[in-house]
Amino acid sequence: MARSGASRLRGGLGIAALCYVCIDYLRRVSPSWHATLQPKLWLVLALAAICRAPFYPHWSTELRSVLPFLGSLLFMLVALALEATSVHFVTALLGLDWHRTALPLPDTGQWLFLALNEKLPTVVVQVLRAPLIGLHHYLMLFLMLAFSVLFDCVKAPGLGLGARYMFTMAVGRLLRVITFLSTILPSARPWCASARFEIPNHPHPWLQKYYVPYASDLNMIRQLLREDMSNAPIGDYPAEIIPEWGRMKFLVNILRPSSAALSGDGTSWFSTLKRTGGGCNDLIYSGHMLVAVLTAMAWTEAYPGWTSAGIWFLVLHSTQREIRERHHYSVDCIVAIYVGILLWRTINLFWSAKDQSKTFRLEQLAQIEGRLVQAAKDADLEKVREMLYELNNPVQGQNPTKRALWGFAAVVIIFSLGIGLLAFTLTADG
Repeated sequence: MARSGASRLRGGLGIAALCYVCIDYLRRVSPSWHATLQPKLWLVLALAAICRAPFYPHWSTELRSVLPFLGSLLFMLVALALEATSVHFVTALLGLDWHRTALPLPDTGQWLFLALNEKLPTVVVQVLRAPLIGLHHYLMLFLMLAFSVLFDCVKAPGLGLGARYMFTMAVGRLLRVITFLSTILPSARPWCASARFEIPNHPHPWLQKYYVPYASDLNMIRQLLREDMSNAPIGDYPAEIIPEWGRMKFLVNILRPSSAALSGDGTSWFSTLKRTGGGCNDLIYSGHMLVAVLTAMAWTEAYPGWTSAGIWFLVLHSTQREIRERHHYSVDCIVAIYVGILLWRTINLFWSAKDQSKTFRLEQLAQIEGRLVQAAKDADLEKVREMLYELNNPVQGQNPTKRALWGFAAVVIIFSLGIGLLAFTLTADG
């Protein structure tokens, strides 16, 4: 009976994920139904997690994953801050004039989807164009997966799974920063920078010397190749604006605020950086697709089956939409898919928490082996159950009290739900 109940709970995770995606899509089809059903769905899921938490048997295991979880969270936040600064930098570096005139790169993926629009049935084309899923959906799907440890849908600890997800995300973001800083590519949406950024029209002084003279003059390029020195005359450009940013003054050279950015509430460096959004260069590889692939990999590993296959279908749907809507070139999405898969697999090989847990449990088993054998000989089943429970729920050092575990459980539930709400709010616009 217990196994049957666990099986029903496992199947319920896939149904809950499907309901979440479908109900959230109602905002496009029927906003009134969406406004009615979505709060109720979130309330049901939150109450289910809260009601199940007191009966979750692995809180002591979760306790051992707190430090890796917090460390991974801090690492990810640092990586995201560095990424946001770098995104603004590659756009501000060239100035708005370059962004207005730079032509998009030729993309065979875009041509393919335009051709398919003429060949495929109208219904199929409408499905391909439909915004079925966005960035916040993938984040919420992972949060649902991590919370499902409460119902034994995936193997504990949930905090360990979350730590690995955030650590992999941070590594992927840092690799992305290195990639798009290496070569600056024009956006597939040439109007983007003018609409979203308040930066000077002219290029950075560094580029005035090392890029502009050689951007279009073939003779200057030949001279550069012969001499391997930049000796070209520098044109006449306006002076750079230097606001009073105090200790953050070093960011002036990176963010390059314009005079318009210095009026009103735009005097803060944070206000300037906050306008970055997703950037307006082609940022290879796609950060949205990296999130989608890591979510799909986590589901595939922790909860294989039809739900994971469905999430991979949504990943492919998101891929063609990113290309179709010119948020990214085809190469950005393709690279993001195989980078995400390889990163998840590679970091799994070096994720020490899993091996440490196994080693610790083997040590614990060696310590109680004699008592366990004796209890089995004495047919003392209660003693055997007690020792096996201690083995499956070990805590290094002093065992926490029941009150401490309950307090820890409350903090984890509130903190995780808070993160989920914050992520949903900040990424709901894509």
